Amino acid sequence: MIIGTAKVYLYADWVHSLKEKRMIVQSIIDKVRQRYNASIAEVEDLDLHQSIVLGIACVSNSTKHSNSCIQKVVEYIEENTEAVVQNIEIEIL
Repeated sequence: MIIGTAKVYLYADWVHSLKEKRMIVQSIIDKVRQRYNASIAEVEDLDLHQSIVLGIACVSNSTKHSNSCIQKVVEYIEENTEAVVQNIEIEIL
């Protein structure tokens, strides 16, 4: 069993409330869940309204597939949000 994980750090400087942040995060999560077979959730900075940290996980039987799945999800997030991607941490276990 191979597990691919990623942490995506985003910064949304135009967000001024937790309600706005939740709408952005929920939109990203819903789109990723519909499009890819991966788990995704907000994992850090839950009370900071301009910082978004998303955790992504994909379970597979091959390293190549797991890495590909994580890369596709990260690329999709980068292309479909106005938030600035600050950092991405990817780990294949």
